[in-house]
Amino acid sequence: MLFTKASEYALLSLISISQKEKPQDVDTLATQLDIPKSFLAKILQNLAKDGLLQSYKGAKGGFCLAKEPNEYSIKEIINSAEKKEISVFECSGGICPDNKEHNCSLMPMLINLQNRIDDFLDSLTLMDIIEKNGKK
Repeated sequence: MLFTKASEYALLSLISISQKEKPQDVDTLATQLDIPKSFLAKILQNLAKDGLLQSYKGAKGGFCLAKEPNEYSIKEIINSAEKKEISVFECSGGICPDNKEHNCSLMPMLINLQNRIDDFLDSLTLMDIIEKNGKK
């Protein structure tokens, strides 16, 4: 699956965080975005571990962007949220789960499709979504 709830919540959280001047805590974000707190905390921790967010502890702690919104590709956000590379089909990475890649007439088309999706998501930034609703 290309996008799961983790990807959706990561994108929504980053958009919300980008619009605030101070670090945003998990409780506030979970309430504002109507996202389960424990699930959101795990997503934000993953984003912080991967360097997409800065994490601050303490009473005025929370999360803020580690870089400018135009420096985040949607692909890197999704990969971080999902903890794996984006893949449209199991075999679109060039490896057939059934070990039939030598006889598969679909694999070249699926790899091409995957490459186009990767290129598009790499070219689309968080700022594009914030400003243009994802339109290029």
